[in-house]
Amino acid sequence: MTTNNDESRPRRSYHSANNERHASSNRNYGNERRTQHDGYYSDRPSYNQDRQSYNSERSSYNQDRSYHQERPSYNPNYRDSRQESYGGNSEGGMRKRRPRVGERPQSPQRVTGGGGYNNRGWGNQPSTGPGRPNKPAKPVKKLKKKKPFKQIKYKENADPNAPIRLNKYLANAGVCSRREADEFIQAGVVKVNGEVVTELGTKITRADQVMFHNQPVQLESKVYVLLNKPKGFVTTTDDPENRKTVMELVKSAASERIYPVGRLDRATTGVLLLTNDGDLASKLTHPKYEKRKIYQVWLDKPVAMEHMQMIADGIELEDGEIHADAISYVTEEDLTQVGIEIHSGRNRIIRRIFEKLGYRVMKLDRVYFAGLTKKKLSRGKWRYLTEQEVNMLRMGAFD
Repeated sequence: MTTNNDESRPRRSYHSANNERHASSNRNYGNERRTQHDGYYSDRPSYNQDRQSYNSERSSYNQDRSYHQERPSYNPNYRDSRQESYGGNSEGGMRKRRPRVGERPQSPQRVTGGGGYNNRGWGNQPSTGPGRPNKPAKPVKKLKKKKPFKQIKYKENADPNAPIRLNKYLANAGVCSRREADEFIQAGVVKVNGEVVTELGTKITRADQVMFHNQPVQLESKVYVLLNKPKGFVTTTDDPENRKTVMELVKSAASERIYPVGRLDRATTGVLLLTNDGDLASKLTHPKYEKRKIYQVWLDKPVAMEHMQMIADGIELEDGEIHADAISYVTEEDLTQVGIEIHSGRNRIIRRIFEKLGYRVMKLDRVYFAGLTKKKLSRGKWRYLTEQEVNMLRMGAFD
């Protein structure tokens, strides 16, 4: 019978026993593999032997290469020398660093001396030197000032010895209107040849000397201005409601006192004559002269043919009968545009004719007045009449 004496044996820890068991098993496994493949492992050199042979071969290879023999050793001043060779700042030493993110780069200062980049003639070099010449500065274009219209001096055909009423003389001199001149004459502020004249209707000659408030009065030179009136301007010299007047458009035309001949509604556009020739103005506006006027009318709806015939035959208005000298459609495609010729100078006569027949005038433009047209004259612009146009108006050659 065998007894178990385990308690008398010294006990080893569990981990130490396992370690010895694993180590012995690994050694046995490696020996078995080595014995099985004894031919392979016996021919293969060890790792250290292989590394030593590799290093010896590499050193011999490096000695044979001419690149490593010719390459100079590291020079700490290499960047400074390179900076100087490219024309850099020798005083500053190192080249400027690159700007960081978010930092605004500084433009390099070009140096005219030295070689490399700055030797291309891009700096402050004369244009005749080598390299790229400087571009000449572009000349600044000067805005041409618009020359003012040269005022035309018209020939006077009046007889200097012909008698003229004193109030008309003052009005033609630009002093005031005829009605205001009568008031000044009665007030005793007008002298003729040194004597005070208070009688209305007194006639003088152009050779007489006239004084107004002890200031000599001379007849102004005649001015004739043709305006293409725009919409929104009142045809008067002064407006009590402070609205825009046509005088604002021709204020640079003359220093003489001119005024519009006839009237156009505030919303009516087209040909308008302004002058200081009172005799001509009365001829163009008086009903007995019947100067021809042509209007182009835009209406809110097509005009019926029977209404066109009624306007030509004559219709009755609140201030009497009126008829057109000629009327027709502007185009056959658009029956809302009508051209009408008339001699009457009544107030708002064109608008009242069509309103009588149930139409509403949308736009009204005067294209012809006493032989004057707005040809080559844009809206709101003016020009002086030619000498030929003035002579034709004076002779009444235009209907």
